Amino acid sequence: MYNILLVEDDKNIREMLVEYFSKRDKEKFNITLAENGLKGLDKAYENSYDLLLLDVMLPEMDGFTLCKEIRRYSDVPIMFITARTSEADMLNGYALGCDDYIVKPIALPVFYEKVKALIKRSKGLVRHNLLTVGNVSLNPNNGVVVSDGEEVTLTAKEYAILKILLENKNSVVSREKIITAVWHYDTMIDERVLDTHIKNIRKALGENASVLKTVIRRGYKAEDKK
Repeated sequence: MYNILLVEDDKNIREMLVEYFSKRDKEKFNITLAENGLKGLDKAYENSYDLLLLDVMLPEMDGFTLCKEIRRYSDVPIMFITARTSEADMLNGYALGCDDYIVKPIALPVFYEKVKALIKRSKGLVRHNLLTVGNVSLNPNNGVVVSDGEEVTLTAKEYAILKILLENKNSVVSREKIITAVWHYDTMIDERVLDTHIKNIRKALGENASVLKTVIRRGYKAEDKK
């Protein structure tokens, strides 16, 4: 049996999902409920789950904060249930360590299959190792960036840019590749916007800003100090 924690403040949605999963296969899924973020965090601390389903807009503690807290100690699969569909929200969720999204209103058959697939994948899932360059590290499992031992706060896009550069450490990544990966469909974005994000990342990294190199007319590179 798979144990799932559902953190959702809407009683109707909680009851709908429990009823649907029970009808589909009540012997396979055991769903624990929490109606706010703090109760969800307590239950996540106290018990072991195969999957966490988190609403984003939760009382007491929002879903993004809850995800970040859980990722400090656990690699349990996390799926957001949300009505918020902006690119920034989704990037933020992935940066914090979520594995998938389902958008309200929920298509129950699709949701059910997503849940099964995510749990199945997680059983054989190998999490990525820490990405490092110099004294800067990025943990893809919990979305935490550290510079000289201090946690660094980045926006979703800044995090995504830094992650791409660290994944390609010591290699030049073109502006076009970064823009396509981070802004997806909006490939016509002005390159100066990317340059501004790089500037902000360097500022956040403080004395380690020099690990991000500008390669004239080619792009950017994360390079270990020599």
